[in-house]
Amino acid sequence: MKKTILPLLILMAFVACKQEPKKSEPIVLWQPYNDSTEVAANADHENERMRYKFIQSKVLDKNEVFLPLYEEVSRFSEAKYEMMKALVLEQDIPSIQKSISEGKFSYEDLTRFYLHRIYKYELPNETTLNIIIALNPKVLEEARKLKPNATGEHPIYGMPILLKDNIGSEGMKTTAGAIALKDNVTDDAFIVKKLKEKGALILGKVNLSEWANFLCNCPNGQSAMGGQTLNPYGRRVFDTGGSSAGSGTSVAANYAVAAVGTETSGSILSPSSQNSVVGLKPTVGLLSRTGIVPISSTLDTPGPMTKNVTDNAILLDAMLGKDVEDPKSVEGYQGILSSYQQPAPLEKIRLGAIKGLMERDSIYRKTVQILRKGGIEIVEFTPPEVKRDGFLTLLNIDMKNDLPKYLETQTKDKQAVKVRSVEDVVRFNLQDTLVRIPYGQERFEGILADSTNAEKFTEIKEQLKHAGRRYFDTPMNQYGLDAVLSINNWHAGYAAMAEYPALTIPMGYKESGEPISLTFIGEPFEEAHLLRIGKTYENLNKVRKIPAAYAN
Repeated sequence: MKKTILPLLILMAFVACKQEPKKSEPIVLWQPYNDSTEVAANADHENERMRYKFIQSKVLDKNEVFLPLYEEVSRFSEAKYEMMKALVLEQDIPSIQKSISEGKFSYEDLTRFYLHRIYKYELPNETTLNIIIALNPKVLEEARKLKPNATGEHPIYGMPILLKDNIGSEGMKTTAGAIALKDNVTDDAFIVKKLKEKGALILGKVNLSEWANFLCNCPNGQSAMGGQTLNPYGRRVFDTGGSSAGSGTSVAANYAVAAVGTETSGSILSPSSQNSVVGLKPTVGLLSRTGIVPISSTLDTPGPMTKNVTDNAILLDAMLGKDVEDPKSVEGYQGILSSYQQPAPLEKIRLGAIKGLMERDSIYRKTVQILRKGGIEIVEFTPPEVKRDGFLTLLNIDMKNDLPKYLETQTKDKQAVKVRSVEDVVRFNLQDTLVRIPYGQERFEGILADSTNAEKFTEIKEQLKHAGRRYFDTPMNQYGLDAVLSINNWHAGYAAMAEYPALTIPMGYKESGEPISLTFIGEPFEEAHLLRIGKTYENLNKVRKIPAAYAN
C-alpha cells in the first residue's frame, strides 16, 4: 500500500472498510462531536457576531459528503503530495498550467491534490473550517478526460473551482445554506455552464452565510446546513466575513485553484479581505445571475475570488457571456483575460485616497505611501455626503419578488422543495427554531412587514443609484481618478447602490494577524482597467501569505 499522509484515524477507517465490514456497520470517516467547549470559549468574544451558538452543523453528515471519493483520494501518496506542494500551493493558474504541460503532474493529480487537502483538514474536528457542503462525485472522472497541451483552450481549462452554495450546479444540491432548500436539485447556473464549456472542473460547494446573509443578524459564515465556517488565519479568533465565507476561506486555505462568490452589498469584498484573497465584485450585469438563489435582482452579482489578480482575471473572463434570461446581462467586455499581462503603467495611474481613512488606519496610510513612492499619483479627498435611505427596503421588496421567481423557475423537484415564497420559508423555519434558525430570522420577518408599494419602490431604487454614483463620480470627475481607494468592504454599500465594480487585494495584516485589504472602486464595466491597476499594485505590494496552520 502506498504511504499516505491522511490522518491516521481516517486511514484506519479506510483499512477497516477493506476488511469486508458487515452490511449493518456503515463506514464512518467522521464523527459528530460536542462543540460546547468551543462555543463557551467564544461567549465573551469582542466581536458580538462571533459569540457563537453552534459550530458544527446539526444536519450535515460529512460521511455522506466525503465517502464517495474517499477510496480514490486515500491512494494519493505522500511523495506525490510533497512533490506537488511547491508547484501548486499559492501558485497562479499560468504556473500550474505550465507544470502540467511539462508533464510534472496531470489535471487528475491536481484535483486529487486539492481533495487531499480538503480531507486532511476538514475531516478532523480540530482543524475543520466547516467549508465544504458538497463534493462533485464525478470530478475525478471528469479530470481524467482532460488532456495536457490541448491547443486553443481557455486558461481555466482543468482548474478545480469551488462554488458558493447558492449557485446552481448539476449533480449537487443548491441550498443557500438553508434547510428549506436541503434537497434543492437544479441545473447548472449560467456562469457554471460557461465554466464547464471552457473545461473548468467544478470541485464542490462551499458554505455561506445563510440566505446570503439576509436571514438575520447572524455570525458571518454560519448556516443551518453547513455550520459555522471559521477563518484559517485564526479559528474562532477572526471573523470570516460574509456572505461568501466558504469561498474566501477555501481559497485562503488552498482547497481549490479559485472559488466563485456572490455579492449584493459586501458579500465578496468582506470575506475576501478577511481571508487575504483577491475578490472582484463586477459591475451589475457583467455576469449572469440566472440559476443563483437571489436577494436582489437590482444589485446581485457573482464574482471571482482568487489568491492573486492573475487568477481573478482568468476566472472572471471564463464566466462572461450574454444571458437572454437575465435582463441586466450584457455582452462580454474585451481585455479582461489579458489584463494581468498588461499592468497599468505607474505614471499613468491616478487614485483617490479618502482623507478620513488616511487619518483612521495606519496600514491604509502606509499602503498609500507605497503607491506614491512607486510613482502612482494620489489625490486625497473627502467624499460627498449622500443618503442611503431606503436601502433595506430595496432588498426587502426585491427578495419578496425575486425568491418566488427563482423557486418557480430553477427548482426541479417541487415535492422536495415545498416552499414557494419568503412567507413559506418563515413558516417552515418556525417548525424547528433550534435547528433551522438558531439566531432567529428577523430579516425575513422584516421582508414580510415591508409594505412599500411599487411606485415608491421604483423611486427608492432611482434615488439610491443616483446617490451611489454621485458618491464616486464627484471625486472621479473632479480629480480625473481611475479609482477610489477604500478598505475591505467599508464602502461596499455605496458601490452596491451605484452598481459599480470593486476589487479588493491584500495590503497586509494587523498586529493580531488579522488580514486587511485595499479596495479599488472604479467606473462601470471598466473591470479590465481595474484589474490592470490591481496587477500594478500587487507587483508593488505583494503581501499575501498562506495561513500558517494550513501551510503543509
